[in-house]
Amino acid sequence: MSGDALPRCTWVGADSLYRAYHDDEWGVPERDSRMLWETLMLEGFQAGLSWITILRKREGFRAAFAGFDPDRVAAFGAADVERLMADPGIVRARAKIEATIRGARIFCEMRDRGEDFADYVWSFVDDQPIRGDGVTVHAQTPLSAEISRELKKRGFKFVGPTIVYAWMQAVGMVNDHAAHCFRRDAL
Repeated sequence: MSGDALPRCTWVGADSLYRAYHDDEWGVPERDSRMLWETLMLEGFQAGLSWITILRKREGFRAAFAGFDPDRVAAFGAADVERLMADPGIVRARAKIEATIRGARIFCEMRDRGEDFADYVWSFVDDQPIRGDGVTVHAQTPLSAEISRELKKRGFKFVGPTIVYAWMQAVGMVNDHAAHCFRRDAL
């Protein structure tokens, strides 16, 4: 069966970028703290938009946000916010830009206290991905609401239960590939 004919989750469609994202990234358990943080920040930028919009701009985001290096982003100031507001390669939403800078500072504070972001977020699922039933499509769950509350307590923004659930799916904390999808059992 050719790569184009493989059975995939129905949301993928025919877009080659989306297909590659689905096949290679979505739902793969991510254990790297920096990458988990980057993905959470990008999910926040997605609020009110489609994920394909963010995916198409992901390299622009990476360039604009110093490769999502938390130390460098944490040092961003007002001039950087203005620079980012003028950057057509990203979603130019001041609140989301400021939330990303704040998120970098929180990430660094956690690390500097000896708290690993990956260990922290994976502890919510006992370090094991949750396997969805392959049929039900959730927008959020009680667990995503709990994680959202905890992230908000720490000061993160744009981490509502729906954003958090999408992030959990993206980083493999939840395997929500459809029952017919070729990636479901591979993960």
